[in-house]
Amino acid sequence: MRLSQRRSRKARIEIIPMIDTMFFLLVFFMLASLSMTNLYSVPVNLPKAKGVPDKPPQIVTLTITKSGKLFLNKDECPSTGEAVLQILQKKEQDNSLAVIINADSDVKHGKVVELLDAVQQSGVAKVAIAVRREKI
Repeated sequence: MRLSQRRSRKARIEIIPMIDTMFFLLVFFMLASLSMTNLYSVPVNLPKAKGVPDKPPQIVTLTITKSGKLFLNKDECPSTGEAVLQILQKKEQDNSLAVIINADSDVKHGKVVELLDAVQQSGVAKVAIAVRREKI
């Protein structure tokens, strides 16, 4: 009597269960990352008003480097007067212009006060000096 030999089957990698597993992991990590986001506000239904401006005020940054160079929005200005003229031109386009002064901590105090005074005399109402939060 002759016994039939079974042919051995070749090993195969099934793709469908692997795709299902990868899809499950993708969904899991997407939901997990959404739950880790920090919400810094409380959701409220804001009232409507007609007096709200269409666009936020334009912000201009004046920067004084350690060497004393003056920059207006990353463009170098030869003098304080030239920077004020450019600010006045921008103020004509947008009356709610805001100016932020970035001064290196090693710049002399008098130079910062001179720039601050020139900006205020140009008629810009919103002027601020940028600072960095000190770590406690």
